[in-house]
Amino acid sequence: MKVKEDTLDIFYGTAFQHVIEIWQTLQRDPVLVTEWYRDRYKEYHKLSRPEGYEQIKARYNARPNGADLLFICRSCYGGVVRFRKKDGYISTPCGIHDPISPASFAERVQIWKRRTSGASFENLDFEAAMGMAMEGDLVYCDPPYVCSQAILYQGQDFSLPRLMRSIMACKTRGVRVALSIDGTKKSGRVDCMLDIPEGLFEREVFVNCGRSMLRRFQREGETLEDEIVHDRLLLTY
Repeated sequence: MKVKEDTLDIFYGTAFQHVIEIWQTLQRDPVLVTEWYRDRYKEYHKLSRPEGYEQIKARYNARPNGADLLFICRSCYGGVVRFRKKDGYISTPCGIHDPISPASFAERVQIWKRRTSGASFENLDFEAAMGMAMEGDLVYCDPPYVCSQAILYQGQDFSLPRLMRSIMACKTRGVRVALSIDGTKKSGRVDCMLDIPEGLFEREVFVNCGRSMLRRFQREGETLEDEIVHDRLLLTY
Protein backbone atom coordinates (compact mmCIF):
# COMPACT_ATOMS: atom_id res chain seq x y z
CA MET A 1 0.00 0.00 0.00
CA LYS A 2 1.42 3.33 -1.01
CA VAL A 3 0.02 6.49 0.60
CA LYS A 4 0.74 9.86 -0.94
CA GLU A 5 -0.94 13.08 0.21
CA ASP A 6 -4.72 12.62 -0.13
CA THR A 7 -4.51 9.91 -2.78
CA LEU A 8 -4.25 6.24 -1.90
CA ASP A 9 -2.65 3.91 -4.43
CA ILE A 10 -2.95 0.21 -3.64
CA PHE A 11 -0.76 -2.23 -5.47
CA TYR A 12 -1.29 -5.98 -5.26
CA GLY A 13 1.98 -7.72 -6.03
CA THR A 14 0.57 -11.18 -6.76
CA ALA A 15 0.23 -10.30 -10.46
CA PHE A 16 -3.08 -12.17 -10.40
CA GLN A 17 -5.18 -10.30 -12.94
CA HIS A 18 -8.61 -11.66 -12.01
CA VAL A 19 -8.40 -10.41 -8.43
CA ILE A 20 -7.47 -7.00 -9.77
CA GLU A 21 -10.32 -7.26 -12.29
CA ILE A 22 -12.81 -7.54 -9.41
CA TRP A 23 -11.52 -4.43 -7.65
CA GLN A 24 -11.18 -2.37 -10.81
CA THR A 25 -14.74 -3.26 -11.79
CA LEU A 26 -16.01 -2.42 -8.31
CA GLN A 27 -14.59 1.09 -8.63
CA ARG A 28 -15.85 1.58 -12.16
CA ASP A 29 -19.23 -0.14 -11.92
CA PRO A 30 -20.23 -1.44 -8.45
CA VAL A 31 -23.70 -2.35 -9.73
CA LEU A 32 -22.09 -4.79 -12.18
CA VAL A 33 -20.21 -6.48 -9.34
CA THR A 34 -23.45 -6.98 -7.40
CA GLU A 35 -25.00 -8.43 -10.56
CA TRP A 36 -22.08 -10.84 -10.93
CA TYR A 37 -22.73 -12.16 -7.46
CA ARG A 38 -26.54 -12.20 -7.74
CA ASP A 39 -26.50 -14.15 -11.02
CA ARG A 40 -24.14 -16.78 -9.65
CA TYR A 41 -26.01 -16.99 -6.37
CA LYS A 42 -29.13 -17.90 -8.35
CA GLU A 43 -27.18 -20.40 -10.44
CA TYR A 44 -25.72 -21.91 -7.27
CA HIS A 45 -29.16 -22.43 -5.71
CA LYS A 46 -30.84 -23.61 -8.90
CA LEU A 47 -28.98 -26.89 -8.53
CA SER A 48 -28.53 -28.84 -5.32
CA ARG A 49 -25.26 -28.25 -3.50
CA PRO A 50 -22.51 -28.88 -4.48
CA GLU A 51 -23.57 -29.17 -8.14
CA GLY A 52 -24.20 -25.45 -8.51
CA TYR A 53 -20.81 -24.59 -7.06
CA GLU A 54 -19.05 -27.18 -9.20
CA GLN A 55 -20.70 -25.77 -12.32
CA ILE A 56 -19.41 -22.28 -11.57
CA LYS A 57 -15.96 -23.61 -10.66
CA ALA A 58 -15.77 -25.66 -13.88
CA ARG A 59 -16.60 -22.58 -15.94
CA TYR A 60 -13.88 -20.59 -14.19
CA ASN A 61 -11.33 -23.37 -14.73
CA ALA A 62 -12.23 -23.51 -18.41
CA ARG A 63 -11.97 -19.74 -18.81
CA PRO A 64 -10.70 -17.84 -15.73
CA ASN A 65 -12.55 -14.60 -15.02
CA GLY A 66 -13.20 -12.23 -12.15
CA ALA A 67 -16.96 -12.75 -11.98
CA ASP A 68 -16.78 -16.48 -11.29
CA LEU A 69 -13.77 -16.08 -9.00
CA LEU A 70 -15.72 -13.57 -6.93
CA PHE A 71 -18.48 -16.06 -6.14
CA ILE A 72 -16.06 -18.93 -5.62
CA CYS A 73 -14.25 -16.89 -2.97
CA ARG A 74 -17.55 -16.46 -1.10
CA SER A 75 -18.72 -20.07 -1.41
CA CYS A 76 -15.67 -22.35 -1.38
CA TYR A 77 -14.56 -24.40 1.61
CA GLY A 78 -13.27 -22.10 4.35
CA GLY A 79 -13.15 -19.19 1.93
CA VAL A 80 -9.62 -20.30 0.99
CA VAL A 81 -8.95 -20.76 -2.72
CA ARG A 82 -6.39 -23.37 -3.78
CA PHE A 83 -4.73 -23.15 -7.20
CA ARG A 84 -2.84 -25.89 -9.00
CA LYS A 85 0.61 -24.67 -9.95
CA LYS A 86 0.88 -25.91 -13.52
CA ASP A 87 -2.29 -24.29 -14.85
CA GLY A 88 -4.01 -22.27 -12.09
CA TYR A 89 -6.84 -24.81 -11.78
CA ILE A 90 -8.98 -24.18 -8.68
CA SER A 91 -9.33 -27.35 -6.64
CA THR A 92 -11.14 -26.08 -3.53
CA PRO A 93 -14.39 -27.97 -2.87
CA CYS A 94 -17.73 -26.38 -2.02
CA GLY A 95 -18.03 -24.85 1.43
CA ILE A 96 -20.30 -26.23 4.12
CA HIS A 97 -21.70 -22.76 4.80
CA ASP A 98 -24.44 -20.91 2.92
CA PRO A 99 -23.10 -17.96 0.88
CA ILE A 100 -24.41 -14.59 2.00
CA SER A 101 -27.50 -13.27 0.23
CA PRO A 102 -27.22 -10.92 -2.76
CA ALA A 103 -28.73 -8.15 -0.60
CA SER A 104 -26.03 -8.57 2.05
CA PHE A 105 -23.35 -8.72 -0.61
CA ALA A 106 -24.65 -5.50 -2.21
CA GLU A 107 -24.28 -3.74 1.15
CA ARG A 108 -20.67 -4.88 1.35
CA VAL A 109 -20.00 -3.63 -2.17
CA GLN A 110 -21.08 -0.13 -1.15
CA ILE A 111 -18.78 -0.27 1.88
CA TRP A 112 -15.85 -1.44 -0.24
CA LYS A 113 -16.58 1.29 -2.80
CA ARG A 114 -16.42 4.00 -0.12
CA ARG A 115 -13.33 2.62 1.56
CA THR A 116 -11.35 2.36 -1.69
CA SER A 117 -12.32 5.82 -2.90
CA GLY A 118 -9.20 7.48 -4.33
CA ALA A 119 -7.40 4.16 -4.72
CA SER A 120 -5.99 2.60 -7.86
CA PHE A 121 -5.49 -1.12 -8.38
CA GLU A 122 -2.69 -2.34 -10.62
CA ASN A 123 -1.67 -5.84 -11.67
CA LEU A 124 2.03 -5.71 -10.79
CA ASP A 125 4.70 -7.95 -9.36
CA PHE A 126 5.41 -6.88 -5.79
CA GLU A 127 9.00 -5.88 -6.60
CA ALA A 128 7.84 -3.48 -9.31
CA ALA A 129 5.11 -2.09 -7.08
CA MET A 130 7.41 -1.56 -4.11
CA GLY A 131 9.96 0.05 -6.41
CA MET A 132 7.46 2.87 -7.03
CA ALA A 133 7.25 3.83 -3.35
CA MET A 134 9.05 7.01 -2.32
CA GLU A 135 10.44 8.40 0.91
CA GLY A 136 7.67 8.87 3.47
CA ASP A 137 5.36 6.31 1.84
CA LEU A 138 4.07 3.25 3.68
CA VAL A 139 4.10 -0.19 2.08
CA TYR A 140 2.05 -3.00 3.64
CA CYS A 141 2.97 -6.55 2.63
CA ASP A 142 0.72 -9.56 3.21
CA PRO A 143 2.46 -12.34 1.23
CA PRO A 144 1.70 -16.08 1.13
CA TYR A 145 2.66 -17.46 4.51
CA VAL A 146 5.68 -19.74 4.77
CA CYS A 147 4.15 -22.26 7.18
CA SER A 148 0.92 -22.65 5.19
CA GLN A 149 0.15 -24.72 2.11
CA ALA A 150 1.86 -23.12 -0.89
CA ILE A 151 -1.14 -24.08 -3.02
CA LEU A 152 -3.25 -21.47 -1.23
CA TYR A 153 -3.74 -18.26 -3.21
CA GLN A 154 -1.44 -19.56 -5.98
CA GLY A 155 1.64 -18.88 -3.84
CA GLN A 156 3.82 -21.78 -4.98
CA ASP A 157 6.46 -19.61 -6.63
CA PHE A 158 6.57 -16.89 -4.00
CA SER A 159 10.09 -16.06 -2.79
CA LEU A 160 10.42 -14.69 0.74
CA PRO A 161 14.12 -13.81 0.24
CA ARG A 162 13.18 -11.70 -2.80
CA LEU A 163 10.56 -9.90 -0.72
CA MET A 164 13.15 -9.25 1.99
CA ARG A 165 15.47 -7.68 -0.58
CA SER A 166 12.66 -5.42 -1.77
CA ILE A 167 11.89 -4.43 1.82
CA MET A 168 15.56 -3.59 2.39
CA ALA A 169 15.58 -1.45 -0.74
CA CYS A 170 12.49 0.40 0.49
CA LYS A 171 13.97 0.97 3.93
CA THR A 172 17.16 2.32 2.39
CA ARG A 173 15.09 4.90 0.46
CA GLY A 174 13.18 5.99 3.57
CA VAL A 175 10.02 4.03 2.73
CA ARG A 176 8.31 2.49 5.76
CA VAL A 177 7.28 -1.15 5.44
CA ALA A 178 4.90 -3.27 7.52
CA LEU A 179 4.93 -7.03 6.91
CA SER A 180 2.35 -9.57 8.08
CA ILE A 181 3.74 -13.10 8.16
CA ASP A 182 3.59 -16.36 10.10
CA GLY A 183 3.89 -16.10 13.88
CA THR A 184 2.73 -18.95 16.09
CA LYS A 185 0.03 -21.60 15.79
CA LYS A 186 -1.32 -24.43 17.91
CA SER A 187 -1.93 -21.85 20.67
CA GLY A 188 1.74 -20.93 20.86
CA ARG A 189 3.10 -24.47 20.87
CA VAL A 190 4.45 -24.06 17.33
CA ASP A 191 6.68 -21.09 16.49
CA CYS A 192 6.92 -20.57 12.73
CA MET A 193 10.63 -20.16 12.07
CA LEU A 194 11.46 -17.63 9.36
CA ASP A 195 14.69 -16.51 7.74
CA ILE A 196 14.48 -12.80 8.59
CA PRO A 197 17.61 -10.72 7.88
CA GLU A 198 19.05 -9.36 11.11
CA GLY A 199 18.50 -5.64 11.58
CA LEU A 200 15.93 -5.27 8.79
CA PHE A 201 12.98 -4.68 11.12
CA GLU A 202 12.83 -2.37 14.11
CA ARG A 203 9.77 -3.86 15.80
CA GLU A 204 7.95 -7.17 16.04
CA VAL A 205 4.36 -7.47 17.26
CA PHE A 206 2.30 -10.65 17.60
CA VAL A 207 -1.36 -10.20 16.67
CA ASN A 208 -3.96 -12.60 18.07
CA CYS A 209 -6.00 -13.79 15.08
CA GLY A 210 -8.25 -16.05 17.12
CA ARG A 211 -8.98 -19.65 16.29
CA SER A 212 -7.68 -21.15 13.07
CA MET A 213 -10.13 -20.47 10.25
CA LEU A 214 -9.66 -23.84 8.57
CA ARG A 215 -9.78 -25.75 11.85
CA ARG A 216 -13.17 -24.18 12.61
CA PHE A 217 -14.55 -26.02 9.59
CA GLN A 218 -12.60 -29.22 10.13
CA ARG A 219 -13.51 -29.48 13.81
CA GLU A 220 -17.00 -28.05 13.81
CA GLY A 221 -18.61 -27.97 17.26
CA GLU A 222 -15.30 -27.93 19.18
CA THR A 223 -14.08 -24.90 21.15
CA LEU A 224 -10.55 -24.99 19.63
CA GLU A 225 -8.64 -23.48 22.55
CA ASP A 226 -5.64 -25.43 21.22
CA GLU A 227 -5.83 -23.80 17.77
CA ILE A 228 -5.21 -20.10 18.50
CA VAL A 229 -3.16 -18.39 15.78
CA HIS A 230 -0.89 -15.35 16.20
CA ASP A 231 0.39 -13.51 13.14
CA ARG A 232 3.74 -11.74 13.25
CA LEU A 233 3.68 -8.03 12.30
CA LEU A 234 7.16 -6.77 11.42
CA LEU A 235 7.85 -3.03 11.07
CA THR A 236 10.90 -1.32 9.60
CA TYR A 237 10.20 1.81 11.65
